[in-house]
Amino acid sequence: MFDTTDEKARLRRQMSERAIALAMREQWKEAIAVNQSIIEVVPTDIDAYNRLGKAYMELGGWKQAREAYTKTLELDSNNAIARKNLERIAQLENLRVNVKNDSAKVSPDFFVGELGKTGVITLQNLAPSKVLAKMTTRDKVYLKQKGHNVVVENEKGEYLGLVEPQHGNRLAKLMGGGNKYTAAIYSLDNSKAKVFVRESFQSPGQAGKLSFPTKGAEDFQPHVKDTMLRQSETDEELAEDEGEAEDADLEEGELLPSGFSIFEAGAYVDDMVDEELLDEE
Repeated sequence: MFDTTDEKARLRRQMSERAIALAMREQWKEAIAVNQSIIEVVPTDIDAYNRLGKAYMELGGWKQAREAYTKTLELDSNNAIARKNLERIAQLENLRVNVKNDSAKVSPDFFVGELGKTGVITLQNLAPSKVLAKMTTRDKVYLKQKGHNVVVENEKGEYLGLVEPQHGNRLAKLMGGGNKYTAAIYSLDNSKAKVFVRESFQSPGQAGKLSFPTKGAEDFQPHVKDTMLRQSETDEELAEDEGEAEDADLEEGELLPSGFSIFEAGAYVDDMVDEELLDEE
């Protein structure tokens, strides 16, 4: 089918870019077809199997997703993305939760940091696994003021967790004074949940008050992976990078430099991103 190895690599790259673009637009059926085409050309393409599994999960196809992720592990027994998602599928089956995710999602551009107005916060007193299992990264969530605290709920009004008091108390005061915030799931597993929060409106009476003051924020220098600087257009679950993620995870409530995205900060690599593709020029 191909005259040279270079031609085969070029076609694979083009199809991979297409598959990623389709996933970003949440065109999962089309993404399945493209990833299957990649696998026909390169039967050992681990990234295509992972993207295929993700697409099937988004459509509620547990069996097909499990098959795709299982194939990944046959090719790479230490693949963190496949292991994580197979565990999630098993959990969802045990809890009898519908894996299909119809929640409203934010765009990748939402995760661009702005000093004082955005932050990543950790939740405490998490909801039961049956509730959390229905959520994934980029799902929109909502901050609700509860006295001196702030809780996070999903779009159905289900409780997800309590914003740690260090930041929850301040946000509660600002919300009580008229500030408004938008938020989305940043990272999530059975024992830890983080939410990216953005100040969407500042009440005139609170002008100058930072939603996320951080000591030494002006001196903050994130660890940046070279490939991540070319990855800001890609997105989905922000999973760890094939078991070798450089854990530059942001501290609770830490800010990002103005104009910097969480992808560029190198905290996580999306589980549908083709790292090899990103390294190619």
